[in-house]
Amino acid sequence: MIRAYQQTDIDQILSIWLDASIKAHNFIEKEFWESKVIDMREIYLPASEIFVFEEDGMIKGFVALWGETLAAIFVSPNEQGKGIGKQLLDKSKEVRKNLNLTVYKENRDSIEFYKKCGFKMIKEQIDVHTGHVEILMVFNS
Repeated sequence: MIRAYQQTDIDQILSIWLDASIKAHNFIEKEFWESKVIDMREIYLPASEIFVFEEDGMIKGFVALWGETLAAIFVSPNEQGKGIGKQLLDKSKEVRKNLNLTVYKENRDSIEFYKKCGFKMIKEQIDVHTGHVEILMVFNS
């Protein structure tokens, strides 16, 4: 079930974010992601509207929206491929008419996922934090 975020969800969400970030972005040192946990906890997540996918009392994924930006969508690595990400993305489309996101060019699986969900590639740019190329994608309902 998808529900609104509660403050007590923070530790599960951060664990999913870190594990899934390391897995999806294996072209970036895991220490980079580990160094961002505090920023996620104290800056990025509190500024976002968050929805979680919960099943049997466990959070298995989440999506964070900041304005019309899909700032984060992550599913626990052992739960990927089960449609959770699609359900979270569908929820995002329910609450926002238009969405934009950036995804690393090396993250081909995610790019294909977003394309299948109706996102269009707009341009490439350099992520100032990592120096890697990222792609700006948009969805318009």
